Amino acid sequence: MNLKALLLVIFSALSVNTSPAAEKTVIRLGVMASGTLVWELAAMQNAALPEANGFTLETIPLASQQAGKIALQSASADIIVSDWIWVSAMRAEGADYSFYPYSNSAGGLLVPADSPIKSLADLQGRKLGVAGGELDKNWLLLQALGLKQGLDLNQSVDKIYAAPPLLNQQLAEHRLDAVLTYWQFAARLESEGYRQLLSGEDIISQLGVKDSVPSLGYVFRTDWADEHKAALQAFFDAARIARDRLCSDDAAWQQIGSLTGSDNPATRQQLRKRYCAGRVTQWTDANRSAAESLYQQLHRLSDNKLTGKNPELQTGTFWSAD
Repeated sequence: MNLKALLLVIFSALSVNTSPAAEKTVIRLGVMASGTLVWELAAMQNAALPEANGFTLETIPLASQQAGKIALQSASADIIVSDWIWVSAMRAEGADYSFYPYSNSAGGLLVPADSPIKSLADLQGRKLGVAGGELDKNWLLLQALGLKQGLDLNQSVDKIYAAPPLLNQQLAEHRLDAVLTYWQFAARLESEGYRQLLSGEDIISQLGVKDSVPSLGYVFRTDWADEHKAALQAFFDAARIARDRLCSDDAAWQQIGSLTGSDNPATRQQLRKRYCAGRVTQWTDANRSAAESLYQQLHRLSDNKLTGKNPELQTGTFWSAD
């Protein structure tokens, strides 16, 4: 069974409403076929966690992150996976969205194993592939770290913006000297012998932010969350259980292995390692303060194009059930 067919089976299974489940809260979840959320949903379904936790999942297939935002804004999805900076920006415009952490994994800066590049200073004059475009958080934060070291990376490197798969291909063909990419694609490169110069977490830490900051999270309308607190918390609990099972139970991981998009055991192993390292194990006031500190650093970069005119993270960006 190919990946597309397998995803269809999973989406169909998660979307079935039998009569006993009809009385349970239905959570409409926007899902990208290429995202790691699919892994968790499959693990959740394999362990019958929705039924055991009193909710029903209805999956809304998404073609892109932008499609997810549109689905949320049009109320065709209750929850999507997105980032807290977007949530803050939308709240500044009057939208009532909130964020709950999903993953701390934040990408990485990679070079060939035999590359002479050992530091950020060595990137100067080199060709750097950047996933996500000029306003990608990883790229902005890498620039901030460069400035802290007296380097203007935006001016001193030859930047190539492209989709992650294309960047990986160009690195393999020696058309690039380094890539700054999302963690899944970084993990694939690592499994092929490429060297990670800095992880996204390393960059954040070297900028002076010592507590972990989520890169992505569940995003939803606050009024919807307030009306469905019990079901939403049950979903979060089930997602955590599914995530932990994937990291601690080899059989559970093997069941979803085909969803990684790779048949290579080394690649699957590295994807699992990085995925599990990005689990959110705590979400405290210290982590929220760290996110606010990071936001202020991002606000000072790229003429405020990412954060707009708002120097402070908007109140209510991070959801609380209290």
